[in-house]
Amino acid sequence: MSQSFAAARTTAGQAAELVLAGDLDNPARLTVPDLLGWPQHRAEVAFECATSGIQYHRFTGPLLHDVLMDAGPVFDPARRKDRLRFLIAVRGTDGHHALLSWAEIDPDFGRAPVLLAVTLDDTGLDLAGSQLVLPQDRCGARYISGIEAIHVDGGYRAWG
Repeated sequence: MSQSFAAARTTAGQAAELVLAGDLDNPARLTVPDLLGWPQHRAEVAFECATSGIQYHRFTGPLLHDVLMDAGPVFDPARRKDRLRFLIAVRGTDGHHALLSWAEIDPDFGRAPVLLAVTLDDTGLDLAGSQLVLPQDRCGARYISGIEAIHVDGGYRAWG
């Protein structure tokens, strides 16, 4: 962790933290200031919310794929299709869950620009925690606020 990341974490005090765990060589605990260390992407989205209709928002943050690749998923790089058995479970502080496949976010397959947002409508999410953003989704059900955990699972076996 760079000195600027360490300083940001100390200064943030009560900054929300997310845990990267599972089949990773480098599991980690990350705050919003930590997530600023990856290239930032912007997404202007419109999605349907079951309780409040169509929502329009601007998000910025790193790609989920970039963050997870730095954590070292334990798939076999010599076997391209080995990545396809990995699942990504995301849980928010409110108990909301979503499940993605590695293929959705992998540039060789779905290449979905899924973000771990650090801002929402130009407001930092340091205290609330990062938000999962799926710009390609028409429905907002997989937008997870206040991410507390991301679990990568390569042990999934569809049959037996």
